Amino acid sequence: MPNWPALDYTAFAETGQSLHMWTQIVGKFRLANTPWVNHSWQVPLYVDARGLTTSLVPTSDAGFEVRLDFVDHLLDVLSSDGSRETVPLAPMSVADFHASFIAALEKVGAPTRFHGSPNEVQDPIPFTAQTDPGGYLPEQATAFWRAMIDIDRVFTRFRSGFVGKVSPVHFFWGSFDLAVTRFSGRTAPPHPGGFPALPDTVTREAYSHEVSSAGFWPGGNGIDEAMFFAYAYPGPDGFAETAVEPAAAYWHDQLSEFVLPYAAVRASPNPDAALMAFLDSTYRAAADLAGWDRSALECAYGEPGVPRAM
Repeated sequence: MPNWPALDYTAFAETGQSLHMWTQIVGKFRLANTPWVNHSWQVPLYVDARGLTTSLVPTSDAGFEVRLDFVDHLLDVLSSDGSRETVPLAPMSVADFHASFIAALEKVGAPTRFHGSPNEVQDPIPFTAQTDPGGYLPEQATAFWRAMIDIDRVFTRFRSGFVGKVSPVHFFWGSFDLAVTRFSGRTAPPHPGGFPALPDTVTREAYSHEVSSAGFWPGGNGIDEAMFFAYAYPGPDGFAETAVEPAAAYWHDQLSEFVLPYAAVRASPNPDAALMAFLDSTYRAAADLAGWDRSALECAYGEPGVPRAM
């Protein structure tokens, strides 16, 4: 399969709406069974060789892993005792997916209690009450996942150029985006919160320290194309007016962040380099305007098998 697949939001939208709810359900299982980690890093999913995974979720009885497999199009529930249950991914309501997931967890002996409503959506409806038929096009799910494989590769390289605190590359199911975040090491003013269906205490802990963050979002809520984004918290004076790269990147007033269309990256002669230019230039703008100690925080990008020079 070619790198950087075409993404068509119009064709993906219905599948994306299903996946947003399905990943929330799977993610809430991890949230309910994993100790809290700084900045909610215990909740995301991760891109893997077949789709999106919780990684190992530890419990007192066994370890469990849940994967949305976009190769064979399965919900895959695994236990460290060797048991496994699968559910075909196909058009279904959110309520039906939720019921199938609970049944699979029960069969492998995993805990089944977790929060039953979505986060970061307006007017959240409990999963069990979302009974409208849902759409799922396997080819759209596969394209979305394959795009994230390419994006994960570039984000991982970008992450390697920082010796300060930096997040994993992870998929947040609430906001439905793949993200990576660098930290200055300094505390930040309390975040005002206000995200829909998300406790302000969670938001304030997530943004307890200064950040420069970037990510990928497949579109929705009036943004009908896949986008890369970059923002800083707190946003330093002059950030929105800074010139960033590549030329297709721009400041989005409604979102209050820089954006770069996925299509522009895909169409460039070197998509990896175009995305790296966006990540580097938006980070430099945030760090320079906020007075980060860049000389102490940055390093050369990592190379396989080459230890850091000390």
